[in-house]
This record gives sequence, C-alpha cells and structure tokens, in this order.
Amino acid sequence: MELPQMPELMGLSLLLGLLALMATAAVARGWLRAEEETGRPVGQKANGLPPDKSLKSKKQKQRIRKEKPQQHNFTHRLLAAALKSHNGNISCMDFSSNGKYLATCADDRTIRIWSTKDFLQREHRSMRANVELDHAILVRFSPDCRAFIVWLANGDTLRVFKMTKREDGGYTFTATPEDFPKKHKASIVNIGIADTGKFIMTASSDTTILIWNLKGQVLSTINTNQMNNTYAAISPCSRFVASCGFTPDVKVWEVCFGKKGDFQEVVRAFELKGHSAAVHFFAFSNDSRRMASVSKDGTWKLWDTDVEYKKQQDPYLLRTGRFQEASTMPCRLALSPDSQVLALACGTSIHLYSTRRGEEEERFEQVHGECITDLSFDITGRFLASCGDRAVRLFHNAPGHRAVVEEMQGLLKRASNESTRQRLQQQLTQAQMTLGYST
Repeated sequence: MELPQMPELMGLSLLLGLLALMATAAVARGWLRAEEETGRPVGQKANGLPPDKSLKSKKQKQRIRKEKPQQHNFTHRLLAAALKSHNGNISCMDFSSNGKYLATCADDRTIRIWSTKDFLQREHRSMRANVELDHAILVRFSPDCRAFIVWLANGDTLRVFKMTKREDGGYTFTATPEDFPKKHKASIVNIGIADTGKFIMTASSDTTILIWNLKGQVLSTINTNQMNNTYAAISPCSRFVASCGFTPDVKVWEVCFGKKGDFQEVVRAFELKGHSAAVHFFAFSNDSRRMASVSKDGTWKLWDTDVEYKKQQDPYLLRTGRFQEASTMPCRLALSPDSQVLALACGTSIHLYSTRRGEEEERFEQVHGECITDLSFDITGRFLASCGDRAVRLFHNAPGHRAVVEEMQGLLKRASNESTRQRLQQQLTQAQMTLGYST
C-alpha cells in the first residue's frame, strides 16, 4: 500500500486538532452558562445533595413570606392613645351609648370591643369577635349595648351579633342564625340603629335608604333624588333620618311611629340649604338641635335645627367657615356632643374648628398611613377618635375644654349671688385643670 505523502499527513493532523479545540471550547461555554444560571460550579453539591435533587428540594421547602407592613408612627402633644390590636385596616368605629365601649371593625375579619376606661392607661384591653367567611366594613352598637350590627363586605347584607356576659367579666359574641335579606343594589355608605331601638337604617350609594324593623323586614324605602348618596345617618333623638349627596343640600325625613310603637310612615321634614356644591358629609349634635355640614364649595356650616318644621320653619344658619381642602377631595366631619367643636378629616389630616368663632384651633397632619376612614367624638366630648390604617388614634379635645373655660368665665362674670359664683368657680377650676392636662 502506498503511504500518504508528508504534506497531506500534516494537513490532516492540523484539521483534527482544530476540531478538538472547537469541541473543548463548546463544552467550556456550556459549563460557564450553567455556572451563571445556578450561581455555583457545575457538579458542586448544594446542601450536601446533587444539583438536581437540591433544586427540587429547595422548591418544595421554599415558602413565600409576606413582609408585615410597618405600623405608621405619629406623635403629637394632644395624642392621648393609639389602639393597635387589629392586623388589618380599620374601616369603621362606634362608641356605645353608655360610654363604656368602642367597637372597631377591620378587614382582618374581626370586630374589636375596647374599654374606654383604659384609654389613658398603658395597656388597652379589647375583646374580639370573629366574622366567619367575610369581614365587616361598618359596625354599630345597639342602644342597650347588648348587641351590635355589621355590614358584610362580601355578603352585602346586615348581620347581628349578640353580646353575652360571662362569669369572668368578658363577653361571648354570637351571630344570629340568619342575616338580613339582600335588598340594596349599590354599595353601602352607612348603617345605623335608632336610640329608641325601633328601627335600623341602611343607605346605599345610589339614591336608596331603607328603614327596617329589628327582625329584618323593610318598613319603608326612601328615594333621596340626589343622583347619589355620599352619606346618611339617624339623628341621636331617633326622630330623623338625613342624607347628602350630589345636590348642594342635606335632606331630612321624620320616621313616624304610633303611640303603641307601631310604624306609620316616613315624611319629609326639612332641608339644609345654603351650600353651592355637593355636600360631602354632615353630623348631628348630641341633642339633635344642631347640625353641621361640609361641602365641595370649600365651606362648612353650622345650623340650628331646633325648628317647627311642620309650620314651614326652616333651620337657621349660625356659622360658615372656610375649609378649602373640601373643594379638591372628599372629607369627613364630626361634631362634638355640645356642638362647640367641629372636626374635619381630609386625606390623612384632621382640622379642629371652634364653632363659636369659626377659626381653626388645632391641626394634626399625617395622622394615619392611609386616608382617614372614620372620625368621631366620644359621648363625653373628651376625646376625638380617628382611624384609617391598623390603629385608632385618640386625641384630647383641647378646643372643647377651652370652650368650656370661656363659657364658665362668662357665666362667672354675670353671676349675681355668692353660692352661684362658688359653684361656677369650682367648675371653672376643674375645666382649667382638664385643659392643662390635655395640653
């Protein structure tokens, strides 16, 4: 056999060597890619296991942990307390008529019942009621404080919880077997129970207000004719139901019952007229003789509603104040029980006004991490409560205490006999001590 010549052999060797180098380079590139993807050299064990088993084990054991949101921090010289047991955002709160409790509901599927006597203590006790398979967005105490009602977020209906006192002083909370029937077609804006215990009110964002008896039967349907409702409420005297919305007025109806307690009818009572744009919110004083409203026109108004409306007498406008924030975004309003102080919440800030002078006296900014969802004075007027994230913040009502001091000083100057002067001086001294404590 004839052997190949030397030049041909050299060429073949070079070709084979080049192919070998190319194959080696390709394998190396593959290993490098594998290292980049896994973050470690190929073939290295992870947690003492081969690579394939390690990845599989990691996927099985790995759990996604949700980071708990940071609680919003707020400090102020008038901050009395912060209630922080909820794990979800609080949407509504209600003080009991006996002044002993505050109820709060949140999207953590619980209602908390707080003891008001603990407000100034270091520890704030609360009792928890669970909302099965749902969560409450509104809560209201019954007049006898032995029950409360909630509006269910997903069920779109009303549920009643009964409170039973235990031997240890705590309470057991039991939901009634059946919820109220579904009647509203739009989202709810508020619920309430009359202090007489004769009826329940629910209002939705269309133009509908329903009056129910305590057994879940609809007694009357009110069409507000306001294009939409932004708020509705029962007066503390239980005679009236009022609503506001797209129109520049607040409409008030009387819910009439017979002498034997039987429901008769709902009749139009009076209106608060004077705003030039939609009304965001309104509130009653504790005796229902005063009402306050805030409008998109950038003003708030205080009204005397102690009128003979059956004789066509209209409410009197007592005071108008400026609140420019209301012209750009919705806001909430609370009126102190004695109608001396008006609280306005817009976004995450709260403004306190003297209704006597119409001037802003206090301002709290960035009170909550979310927009304020509810605002209310306690029944004594000592505290103002707000919620908007996972906490309720309680403020000393310093403007209210100042108003009492001013009133006592005026009465003392006009007092004619010594016994009256001594009594007023004692009340003045007590009011001044309370004001000093709260500031």
